[in-house]
Amino acid sequence: MDELMKKLGYTFKDDRLLKTALTHSSYANENKKVSKSYERLEFLGDSVLSFVISTHIYNNFTELPEGGLSKMRAALVCERTLASCAEGLGLGDYIFFSKGEAMTGGRTRPSILADVFEAVIAAIYLDGGITCAEKFVLKSLDASIKMVKKGKGVFKDYKTELQEEVQQHEGSVDYVSVKEEGPEHLKVFTVEVFSDGKCLASGKGRSKKDAEQDAAKKALIKLRSKTD
Repeated sequence: MDELMKKLGYTFKDDRLLKTALTHSSYANENKKVSKSYERLEFLGDSVLSFVISTHIYNNFTELPEGGLSKMRAALVCERTLASCAEGLGLGDYIFFSKGEAMTGGRTRPSILADVFEAVIAAIYLDGGITCAEKFVLKSLDASIKMVKKGKGVFKDYKTELQEEVQQHEGSVDYVSVKEEGPEHLKVFTVEVFSDGKCLASGKGRSKKDAEQDAAKKALIKLRSKTD
């Protein structure tokens, strides 16, 4: 853990938080002494990450309107960006997996790397507070922020596009996870997107975020075909 903490640039007072952030559910299920995986920390880390990035771009990109800020944030907190940050820190080498999950490529799977990165953010936040978490996030995403500022490396954000489309008609958008299929290392998520109680489309992906993007993309195609 000491080696990883040097890479993170943060020394934990309670390193059990870091160990939990690195524990995949497959390992927790195989080891009776381990009761927690990173999933709850990932939930919290997602919110901390969004808050830190939202505050940073709001304060530093004053020329951007709300839509531009949303697109920039989406590009910075997407799975691809977070997985890249995790790879840069070598997080995959420290994750606790079951033997089966490790053998099927879990250490390099983008969805897992992104989830663990968010869990580490939460662990730092709980151990040291928001200032420490902010320092870690902004240092880790510095290169990505600079790339996005230059207009490079921005993925197609269908969720934001759909939100903007629906808001023109004073509507709202909600995503509902309806199904998870397959073994842990090959899981496929199905998500439905609703507007004002009406299902617009369903999407699938290797993570919930990917499934939401797929659903939003299909909903946009459907909505725009009606107006052509």
